[in-house]
Amino acid sequence: MADENVYSQNLTLDEIVFENRNKEYGAYDIRHQYPRLLTKSFIIGTSLFLVAALSPFIYLTIKNMNAPEKQEVQLDLKDVLQEDKIIEEPKEEEPPPPPPPPKEEEKIEVIQNVVPEPVKAPKIETPPPPISKQLETTTGLQNQEGVKAPAYTPPPPPPSTGTKASTAEVKPQVSDTQIYNEVEQNAEFPGGINAFRTKISNNFDGSAMSGDEGTVKTEITFVVERDGSITDVKANGKNSDFNAEAVRTVKSIKNKWTPGKINGQPVRLRFRLPLTMNFEG
Repeated sequence: MADENVYSQNLTLDEIVFENRNKEYGAYDIRHQYPRLLTKSFIIGTSLFLVAALSPFIYLTIKNMNAPEKQEVQLDLKDVLQEDKIIEEPKEEEPPPPPPPPKEEEKIEVIQNVVPEPVKAPKIETPPPPISKQLETTTGLQNQEGVKAPAYTPPPPPPSTGTKASTAEVKPQVSDTQIYNEVEQNAEFPGGINAFRTKISNNFDGSAMSGDEGTVKTEITFVVERDGSITDVKANGKNSDFNAEAVRTVKSIKNKWTPGKINGQPVRLRFRLPLTMNFEG
């Protein structure tokens, strides 16, 4: 009995794989013809690639072969005509325009508004009220209304001379550092001077006095700054304790004033406030 596992040396791999199987099925035919189809496809693909790569060279070679021959033409230049130069006619210079007539300068008459020198306002003292009126109060202190400086009135302009000329008013220069005694618009405390006197009365500490001084007078001076704050507070009365407490009381009031103004600009203004109080033991 022959060995079934021994194959002939002339058999191909496909014949060995499909031995004792249905060779009429498509798989055997495809595997059997695959090497021949692969070789044929390689030859056709290589041929198409060569045709595509060599077609431009073939086209140029055919075009050069069918191109007409070049003809050479000889030209002999004998005379060259030179163009005549164009001579421009000189232009007539136009006369310069006449100068404009001189303008008459407008005369400006300067009127200087001079602020008069401040005059110290006289002191106006009011006698203290009777003792019976003082006993009606709870604190035993009474303030006296301060003296306001008179309103500033600028001098009238000079009369017209009849000549036609424009006038320009020159306002006096306002200093930011100078302390004025008179202004156009006086400084004001919020609520008026009575509100300021009330605050002094409420904040005054009577315990600093011995109580048997009787009637004590002083004049408080201070500067209302351009921002409404109070500086340089002084008191020039005869009683030093009363002066010190009056200065402390004014400094303790933190409400800002409306500053005095000249030409609509805030300035530093010195304010004077007479103060009279009665102390009975």
